[in-house]
Amino acid sequence: MEIGIIGSGHIGGTLTRRLRSLGHGVAVANSRGPQSLTDLAAESGARAVSVEEAVQGAELVVIAIPLRAVPQLPAALFDGKLVVDANNYYSQRDGDIPELLDRSLSSSRWTADHLKGARVVKVFNNIQAAHLMDQGKPAGTAGRIALPVAADDADAKRIVMGLVDELGFDPVDAGTLDESWRQQPDTPVYGTDRDADGVREGLAAARP
Repeated sequence: MEIGIIGSGHIGGTLTRRLRSLGHGVAVANSRGPQSLTDLAAESGARAVSVEEAVQGAELVVIAIPLRAVPQLPAALFDGKLVVDANNYYSQRDGDIPELLDRSLSSSRWTADHLKGARVVKVFNNIQAAHLMDQGKPAGTAGRIALPVAADDADAKRIVMGLVDELGFDPVDAGTLDESWRQQPDTPVYGTDRDADGVREGLAAARP
């Protein structure tokens, strides 16, 4: 696939490297501009581009940026795009967002509301970047780490679950975007590297 990645931090940089190593075309962008991505592009073989270019040329776009920056994205460009939301809400970093503080909205629903028309899929938010880089295993391996995948669009979810498997992790259907709070920070599946059965148990055990 042609994949655009917005964000070059821990998760964005890791996905840039991993997806390029699997043969996908990757265009990476951040808020500081392509000139700040020279080293990552040279290391990974990805193209360093503007945010607009990363979105326009992509079949799938990964967003891995501080949540507070989502409203600054050019929302119209995302209309109809398959968007992977790898973000988390951290109030100490992102500030007070009332509907996220009181958990009346999942952070992915909040993101989808800002990117009207995008086919948003929540994944990669609950795994440490180092484990995403190094701990992928072939399908069928005992103890293979599983990742919850939440979306409203069944076809978008299917595509992203295939990508998760390709990266070396068991994809677990985690329901809709409104249910994706079950994989947010401070839930049983957050940062715990569970296998598929363990992720299902953790999602079920999560409490608002």
